[in-house]
Amino acid sequence: MVRAAVLPAVGAPLEITDIELPEPGPGQVSIRLAAAGVCHSDLSLSNGTMRLPVPAVLGHEGAGTVLAVGEGVTHVATGDPVVLNWAPSCGNCFHCGIGEIWLCADALKGAGNIHARTAGGTELHPGLNVAAFAEETVVPANCVLPAPAGIPLDDAALLGCAVLTGYGAVHHSARVREGESVVVFGIGGVGLAVLQSARLAGASRIIAVDVSPEKEELARRAGATDYVVASDTTPRAVRKLTGGQGADVAVECVGRPATIRGAWESTRRGGRTTVVGIGGKDQVVSFNALEIFHWGRSLTGCVYGNSDPARDLPVLAGHIRAGRFDLSMLVTERIALDGIPAAFENMIAGKGGRALVVFPHAETDAAS
Repeated sequence: MVRAAVLPAVGAPLEITDIELPEPGPGQVSIRLAAAGVCHSDLSLSNGTMRLPVPAVLGHEGAGTVLAVGEGVTHVATGDPVVLNWAPSCGNCFHCGIGEIWLCADALKGAGNIHARTAGGTELHPGLNVAAFAEETVVPANCVLPAPAGIPLDDAALLGCAVLTGYGAVHHSARVREGESVVVFGIGGVGLAVLQSARLAGASRIIAVDVSPEKEELARRAGATDYVVASDTTPRAVRKLTGGQGADVAVECVGRPATIRGAWESTRRGGRTTVVGIGGKDQVVSFNALEIFHWGRSLTGCVYGNSDPARDLPVLAGHIRAGRFDLSMLVTERIALDGIPAAFENMIAGKGGRALVVFPHAETDAAS
């Protein structure tokens, strides 16, 4: 029996309770969690914006230590530090076949499996595949990646979603070039990763936009050259900061129609707008046909940063070890498992960056 955060039903409060995990079967890995990030996608699952089977153990951004492996698992062994990959590629579908593994048709197939049971016998699903809001978890082997050496294991949890998403939004989706200007809407955990990644890409001007004036100092430490408190006039403010043209690239990390529209309007003629935020299917963003032609902008979605974790984690690890990317900067609160409901409330209120659940047994370093 281990402690976990369980979503009993869509819209219901999380319950911190004991669950019973099975031993790892063939092709599975048992992991003791060191830390798990509290992501907006977890909130989206809890309120029904994203639909997956419930009741479920939430949490998809995590890192920990291998406790045991099932038959046939060879790429990790007991005692290894690992990062969880919530969207593993199947390698067989159309998108995997053309190299777009972030769009894998079967990436979330495991969310329908039975992951664990409550003390009363209720069957639980694994949320976004990995059920990281728990002291321990059991996952398919393709959801486990060796953790980069020399990086604290609690901070390494952020590599599982926020950092890969933010880095990929800049380098794979928007493809920011040296000297370009970038505006980032929403300075939470992903937004802070986008700011650092834009700086890595050599952006000349990096404008952070958020509803909270209190985030300015944090945004500037992450790489922002300018800060704009969000309002109806945000696109005008961005154009003023970019010589009247608008930014070359806008990255939207909120997922609301108003901010998607604002990001689009903040982008110069011929510029690129990348939407990372996840909105509801009933939330509509409107454009008229003439403006699409006139402005010549591109508007693209971005899933998991259009990233390949096996390819991108080593690159990110090099930046982190060299001091060019600061993982700990994303974390504005370190909490226990029972602090997750309050972290959800802070996300709804637009407060802080990433809240990180740190388990009492967390290791201090991923590998020597």
